[in-house]
Amino acid sequence: MRPTDLAREHGISTQAVRNYERDGFLPPAERTPSGYRIYTEAHASALRAYLALVPAYGHAPAGRIMNAVHGGALDDALTIIDRGHARLLRDRDTLAAVREAVDHLITESAPWPPEGTGIRTVGELARRLQVTPATLRNWEGAGILTPARDPATGYRVFDAADVRDAELAHLLRRGGYPLSHIGTVVQQIRQAGGTGALAAALDGWQRKLTEQGIAMLNASVRLSHYLTMLNGAPEE
Repeated sequence: MRPTDLAREHGISTQAVRNYERDGFLPPAERTPSGYRIYTEAHASALRAYLALVPAYGHAPAGRIMNAVHGGALDDALTIIDRGHARLLRDRDTLAAVREAVDHLITESAPWPPEGTGIRTVGELARRLQVTPATLRNWEGAGILTPARDPATGYRVFDAADVRDAELAHLLRRGGYPLSHIGTVVQQIRQAGGTGALAAALDGWQRKLTEQGIAMLNASVRLSHYLTMLNGAPEE
């Protein structure tokens, strides 16, 4: 098979195929005496697996998965996949919690999260969300977070409402929403008003989570097929 044969199937350039091989997402190709690459069905299967992994886990994790597979570190590849599933589950849980918060705001105007959940420092909140403290400071600069300051130390402190806003911001940021939009949504949930925009944002993220879950299923099939080829096991 030629690079054009692999590229045509996915509507990508032949240079992209060569780049994927260079980056270790495809196994090394043999060469003809004149230097042309020779690709096989194994390369085609690897490319299908990689391109299926991208919408499921993201470009960087997909690349690390394929690098681990080609480096003989299958458990490392599976660990990356496991983390992706854990992250999706966390997003689902957070979405459910935000929906619950909205329901309370609309129907009961009840406080959420419950009081007494504790105060977190910027470092603790960053670890909880798996973001950097600088990201939280950017959110604060955009008006998304409004933490108080410890009068003794001057450090930021985050109460239950701040944690709620941070979880909401993290959810929407992962959904691709700009900070300006997120700031508006957070203000809406604080004020318990304008819930139509918030509901639309959550419905859009729900669709994205569903699409990602389906992409993970497809990626599992493609990667399993490729691993079967690498191991030389006959297919049923």
